[in-house]
Amino acid sequence: MTEINNNETINNGTIKKTSRKAETREKVARTRGWVPPSSLEAPDPPEGFHHRWVRAEYRGEQDEKNILGRLRSGYEFVNISEYPNRADLPSITEGKYKGVIGVGGLLLMRCPIEVKEDRDDYFRRLTDDQVASIENDLMKDEHPSMPISKERQSRVTFGGKRN
Repeated sequence: MTEINNNETINNGTIKKTSRKAETREKVARTRGWVPPSSLEAPDPPEGFHHRWVRAEYRGEQDEKNILGRLRSGYEFVNISEYPNRADLPSITEGKYKGVIGVGGLLLMRCPIEVKEDRDDYFRRLTDDQVASIENDLMKDEHPSMPISKERQSRVTFGGKRN
């Protein structure tokens, strides 16, 4: 038996090739490089709640309208005292929001999941209504000699024939 290269051998005059499927490359796991720490890392919310960073100030000016709007819609502040084992969390040390988790003009607030889902549904409906309005307005300007097609389709191909 004579070996020609790594995947071919001659045995009694016949060449026996190893299939490509049988050949495997050892995949070397690349070590993850250094990543800068996130200044907006938030603790996991309690069961049934959602955490969100909310703007409390912009360019040194307090944004009371934003905070009050969130409070009226069901949000509440997340206090550092709720996470005693997390000394790495940034918190406000003085002033109106003392003890609240916050950094760089942002405060961490939480709301029940139901409030978040209701808010998402509201904005989804608002967007759908706007899209429908635009489509209706567009169809109003359609001319019979130049029809407007509503066909929306995208396709991703990686070589080969297009069907």
